[in-house]
This record gives sequence, structure tokens and C-alpha cells, in this order.
Amino acid sequence: MASIDFLLQKCKSLSHYKQLQAHLIITGLFRLYTYRSNLLNTCATSASGNLHYAVAIFRKIPLPTTNDWNAIIRGFAHSEKPTNAISLYLDLSRAPQNPDALTCSFALKACARSLARVEATQIHSHLIRFGFELDFLLQTTLLDVYAKTGDLDSARKVFDEMRVKDIVSWNALISGFAQGNRPNEALNLFKRMGLLNMKANDVTVLGALSACSQLGAAKEGEKVYEYIKKQKLDSNTQVCNSVIDMFAKCGSIDKAYHVFKSMPSTKCSITWNTMIMAFAIHGNGFQAIELFELMDREFFRDNITYLAVLSACNHSGLVDFGLNLFNSMKTIGIEPNIKHYGCVVDLLGRAGRLNEAFEIVNSMPIPSDIVLWQTILGACKTYSNVDLAEEASKRLLEMNSKNCGDYVLLSNVYAGQERWGDVGRVRESMKNKDIRKVPGFSYIEVNGTIHKFINGDRVHREWKEIYGKMEEVRNRIREHGYEPEIKYVLHDIGYEEKENALCYHSEKLAVVYGLISTIEGSEIQVIKNLRICGDCHVVIKLISRVYERVIVVRDRTRFHRFKDGACSCKDYW
Repeated sequence: MASIDFLLQKCKSLSHYKQLQAHLIITGLFRLYTYRSNLLNTCATSASGNLHYAVAIFRKIPLPTTNDWNAIIRGFAHSEKPTNAISLYLDLSRAPQNPDALTCSFALKACARSLARVEATQIHSHLIRFGFELDFLLQTTLLDVYAKTGDLDSARKVFDEMRVKDIVSWNALISGFAQGNRPNEALNLFKRMGLLNMKANDVTVLGALSACSQLGAAKEGEKVYEYIKKQKLDSNTQVCNSVIDMFAKCGSIDKAYHVFKSMPSTKCSITWNTMIMAFAIHGNGFQAIELFELMDREFFRDNITYLAVLSACNHSGLVDFGLNLFNSMKTIGIEPNIKHYGCVVDLLGRAGRLNEAFEIVNSMPIPSDIVLWQTILGACKTYSNVDLAEEASKRLLEMNSKNCGDYVLLSNVYAGQERWGDVGRVRESMKNKDIRKVPGFSYIEVNGTIHKFINGDRVHREWKEIYGKMEEVRNRIREHGYEPEIKYVLHDIGYEEKENALCYHSEKLAVVYGLISTIEGSEIQVIKNLRICGDCHVVIKLISRVYERVIVVRDRTRFHRFKDGACSCKDYW
């Protein structure tokens, strides 16, 4: 046996495996499953092996053992065709032999790689039937599968049932919650690890940083960063890149840039791209361009770099620079993709150059997508271009788009022209197709707790205090010349009703809650899932002046930093 293992280690090519197989057949050792299974396993999984040849050998075995099956299932689980491993596992489950714990492990790993949730559930039932459900390694693998396939409730159930939990199991669930739009639970798990004195690693903090980014939880993000520095995890470039992204998405662009500058020897292209995009979403176009030009001296600028700096031009109104940059891409060998075209179309659309944007979409060398026409439609709403809005809407219908925003934008274009009959027709179409508008909501973090508000919210336990403060705010900003921007209420209702509808938008409620629940003079940070409306933008500018507060609002596309009655976007968004 030792000599066969030695020969297997010496196999460096397919011809070597063929020679060893021939030797085993001639000597009669091929009939002994230990030698045969070792040959299959090495041939199927090693870099010098050949999975196709291993399968050919396997197919000629009259009664393959579980170990034989395991070798091929393992090979496919790590190959470019992991679904084949699942199919083989299901074949084995119907064969005379029973799968063992290793078989289940390999099959579950294949499920994780191919995101096969249904098959993972089936294998889970087999674990219970075969008595493997308490196997620690299998529980960890099963947890990872459920987390990666989005079945987070099942992942949590497996996690809670585990008698022993190592860092891998904690990481799997934290990452699953962070990537599965349940960031609060990811952060709670990370905090629980701290209470249990468990030492987090780079994978753990990446999940926690992602959760903070989604929530805009600046204070929690600071705590995670402090932990990273304490454990010396900031030597990991990927972790530092995530810290930059987290601070940027939590509204702390200066802290993001400080981290960027503090890692001179460990930067990579991703680091530069992350920082340029951070400047972009904060509307710091000139700083993004400066970094873009500096990058050329040290790192190769790729298509993501150009996408980031085009986004910066877009958010800062740097139309001519953005167009020149876009036109220069081909000259240096970077072919623009659909996202680059999307940035340029948005750049022109925001500047009111709708005909040029329309021409670019129609003359592209690659097929247009739904997002491009939605961008055109959004620009049409801003500039009240009904004809082009109808054309964009027509194209979206032809592309079978079912996004509620398409209908809402067209309805808003009509409402802006007081074409209420057309508004009704669009809304009736939405109703017939069961397309529902995405509700607007906003978050604010106060003392480590995330508070969520929807438009007209009366669910929050302090809603009466919030509404009382709102009345005070309305009276004070009126003294500074505020008039409700009722054009943003796109319904055929009276003036007073329109004013009340504007008053209780979710971002206003979140900001007002910030006024009553944070220290006077401290910064207020709010996250909104949709684009901030024009009236809210005006109101929050006035609040920042009247109450002498810096207010940061992150909407769907960018940051707005309000201070002394002005916004960092310079009213261009």
C-alpha cells in the first residue's frame, strides 16, 4: 500500500495515471477498493490528474464502493460542473451502497457552489436519516450552503442547533446575513461573538463591515474598525478596502481617505478604484479625477477605474470632462461596456442634453439594456420631456421590463403636466399587471439602534414627539422663506393635502427624530432607499442652517451633505 501511495505522489501526467492503472490491473490490485479508490481520488482531484479519465475508470467498475463514488463526487464538487456531483450523489442514494459522511460533505459543497437550495434540503433530510445530523463538520457545511443559497432561516436554525460552533460556522452565518439583506442580524451576531470572547478573523470583519455599509451604521463601523486595528487585521488589503468602502457608505469620506492614505505599501488597483468611487458617490468629482490621474503613475487603470471616475463626473456635473474621458477609452485599449454607456447617458440626461443621450443609446455597438432606457426616462421626468418619455416607456415595454419605477416615472411625467387622465391610465395598467410601487423608507442610527421610518409613519414609539417637533420645524423654516414644493406631490389633490403629504416623507421624519434624540450640534446621518425628493432636499438644507446641524443623507445613488443651508451636491443630483 505504501508503495502505491508513493507512486501516486509521483504521477505528474495522464500517461502516468494510465501506467499506474495498468500496473494495478496486471497485479490484480485494482480489485482491492483501497488501491482503486486512492487512484480514483488522486486522478479526479489533483492538479496533475484528469477528472474525465477518472470518470471513465469509474464507469467500468461493476460494483463501485462508497469510496469509489466519493472520489468522483469530490472531483466534480471542485470542478467547473459541480451540478454533476449532485446528480452522482442522487444516483448513489438510490444504489445498494449508502452514502457516508464524506459523500454528504462533498455533495453539500457542490450545492454551495451551484446554489442548489432544493437539493441541499434533500441532502439535509438524508443526514437525519443516516444519523449524521450531529456531525459538526457536516453541520458547518450545511449552514454554509443555506447561507449562500439565501435560505437564512434554515441557516439560523442549523446554527442554533449546533453544539459546537467554530469561527467557520459564525463566519458563514454572518456573511449570509450581510449578503442576504439582513445586516442587523449580521451585526448582532458579530457583537455576540465579542460577548463570548471569540476572536474574529478577516472573514468575520468583512461580513460585519458589509453590514455596517448597508445600514450606514457609522458608529458600529467605527467599533469594527477599532477591533480590526487592535487585532492587526488592517495589514490585510481586502479588509482595508472594505473599511474604505464602509466609511464612504456611512458618510465619513474623510475617514475613508485617511485609511486609504495610511496604507501606502499595500494598495492595489481595487483600493484605488474603491476610493475613486467613494469620492464619486459623495460628489467630490475633482478629488476623484485627481486620484484617477495619480493612479496612472503606480497602477494600471482598468474598466472599473473608468466606471468610477465617470460616475464622479456624473454626480458632479463635469459633463465635458466625462465625455472626453469616455471617448478616450478606446484609444488606450479599453472597450466601454454597458455600464460605461449608462454613466454617459446619465451624465447627459442630468445636464438636460436628452437628444444626445438618446442618440448614444440608439448608436451603441452593443445592445441597450433596461437600465439605459430607465435612465432616459428619469431624465425626461426631470426636464418634462413627454415625447421622449413615451418613447423610452415603449422601449421598456418591448424589453418586458416589470420594474414599478418605469410606470411611476412615466406617471410622474404626465402628472407634472397635469395630464391626470394619462396618470390614471398608467396606474390602472400597474394594477392590472399587479405591479406595485416600492415604498420609500429611511433609516437613522441612534445610540447603536437602527430606527426605520416610512412615509406618514405613526408606528414609531415616539411618533407623537416626532410630529410635534415637525410642526416646530415647519414654523421655523417658514420664517426663513420656505414654501412647500407641491409640484413634487404628483396627485390630483388640493394644496393643503399636498403640503401635508410632503411634510411626512420618511427622510424628514428621520431627520426630525435625529433632532430630538441626539446631542445638540452633533451630526445627523440618514439613509433612504429611494432618491431624495426635491422638497425634502430644500427642507433639510434649511434645517441644517436653522438648527446648526450637519446632516448627511445617503439616497439610492449618492450622498448629500447639508451644512449651513447648502448641500454638497450643489443642487445637482
